[in-house]
Amino acid sequence: MTTTVSDHFDVIVIGAGPAGTAAALRAAELGARVAVAEADRTGGTCVNTGCVPTRVLAKTARIMREMRTASDWGIGGDALELDWNATVARVRETVDRVRSIKREAERFAEAGIELILEGRARFADPHTLVLDSGRRISADSILVCVGGHSRRLPVHGAELAIVPEHILDLPELPRRIAVIGAGNTGAQLVTVFSSFGSEVTLLDVAPRILVASDASISDGVATAFTEQGVSVHTGIDTIEALVRASDGSITLLWRKDGRPQSSSFDAIVMATGWPADVGDLGLENAGIEVVRSAIPVDGYFRSSVSHIFGVGDANGKDMLVQAAQFEGEAAAENAVLGANRRTPHHLLPAGGFTDPDYAGVGLTEEQARERDAQCVVSMVPYSALDRAVIDDRERGFLKLITDRRRELILGAHAVGENAVEVIQSVTTAMAAGIDVATLANVKFAYPTYSAVIGMAARGLLHPPAADPASATPSGAQHSAAEPGVQE
Repeated sequence: MTTTVSDHFDVIVIGAGPAGTAAALRAAELGARVAVAEADRTGGTCVNTGCVPTRVLAKTARIMREMRTASDWGIGGDALELDWNATVARVRETVDRVRSIKREAERFAEAGIELILEGRARFADPHTLVLDSGRRISADSILVCVGGHSRRLPVHGAELAIVPEHILDLPELPRRIAVIGAGNTGAQLVTVFSSFGSEVTLLDVAPRILVASDASISDGVATAFTEQGVSVHTGIDTIEALVRASDGSITLLWRKDGRPQSSSFDAIVMATGWPADVGDLGLENAGIEVVRSAIPVDGYFRSSVSHIFGVGDANGKDMLVQAAQFEGEAAAENAVLGANRRTPHHLLPAGGFTDPDYAGVGLTEEQARERDAQCVVSMVPYSALDRAVIDDRERGFLKLITDRRRELILGAHAVGENAVEVIQSVTTAMAAGIDVATLANVKFAYPTYSAVIGMAARGLLHPPAADPASATPSGAQHSAAEPGVQE
């Protein structure tokens, strides 16, 4: 291809996902001449193949659950079957709608940002990028916002598995499916396929599912999965191989406690990691070394080359949309103004739309006790919440963690209906610096799930009398009759 004359910008953003979009708009707002180089589509992984389609599937799963329990509410009629093709069509239609609502291309144009859709951008030198089209562009500052991608395990037959982004490519709903990887993505896929009627097996080398979450979340969700018929295998030694059988099924071979195990499935999903998509950026030409599949950055998102920034998934830190957006804005300010803006990540609520939902923010109980063995923990079961009883959704709890003086909330963790929304409300209180006493006095509407926040906060201030005979181990759920406090 013919190489065009170089175009120079103040800032080039590589990638038009949440991080890149936020960064580009903020840089332009500050008066910089900005270009966004995007290899595929605006919106990033989350909109196109990640969070949005997963949430649509989770909504479908929720409808299936409600249909199966309709008779408990006096609603008759035959149960309906899932139409997989119609479900896939709905997901894709919704993705298109979300992308159209976001209007990234139009917003870029309105802000004076040049959107360049000419293939992959690669570094030719620290200030210059070469696009697949052959065009060369350069900038004073470059923000790498490329997002991440799923990976397959390096085992024999790994190509027989699919990764989460390709779930919608399944030709039909699998009768038997294995999910390898019990993190956020894997757990959500378990709920989706279990609700759709598939026989689901979940495997992970970690000692528990959702290992990054508070232990009580792991226990609560794992117990629910088991009761729903999911076969959960944690603490396995290794995945050894995938083998195609003569009937078209896939045999999965793994090892646990030194003993070989095997099962056959119609589909296998590898939700086994999310490395940054930096492998083909020519970073070596810019003098940047990739470490653990990510770009190492300082507290201001600067790489080892000070005018090149790693933002969002590209830096391998908090791979969440809510983190990427704030990082993008901060990095843009640092690039344009030299403002040296840090973005604290200690208040990043995160969770999953499983059955039941789960979410958390701040310190886990284990982390809090490592800092202060006398921290205080209040745990309210959903069965003490009128709204949960009304909705027949009594499984779950809210756990609040405070310091020994019972002043500030250090962490919050929930399992149950609307858990993500409940934790978001606690996050707002934590971000505002609201103390426990104030939170305990908030008048929550009745009957709501968020009312559990006030109950848990009051439990921190007024713990029930200790009863050695009914003591509950740390991290466990207290009885339905009374909220529990642990010190």
